[in-house]
Amino acid sequence: MLTTQFTVFGRVQGVGFRYFTWQKATQLGLLGTVRNLHDGSVLIIARGENAQIDALKTWLEDGGPRSARVDKVLAQPFEGAFSYTEFKIT
Repeated sequence: MLTTQFTVFGRVQGVGFRYFTWQKATQLGLLGTVRNLHDGSVLIIARGENAQIDALKTWLEDGGPRSARVDKVLAQPFEGAFSYTEFKIT
């Protein structure tokens, strides 16, 4: 299992980005969370197999939902406490 933290920049708040990310992550079978940050970006913490994480990363880099505009995706290993048993919007 791999746990990755994504920070997504662009027009990603107020466009349904968290909902569509939750939908995609759930479809991929990932655990974790998605939430808005105060700087206008979105934080995603996702846990799953490498192929599942790669599929989410590709989806994000391809722009996510049509209503959004993704300018940049930063991905790094997540090293904090992880207690999610499903994928949640927070």
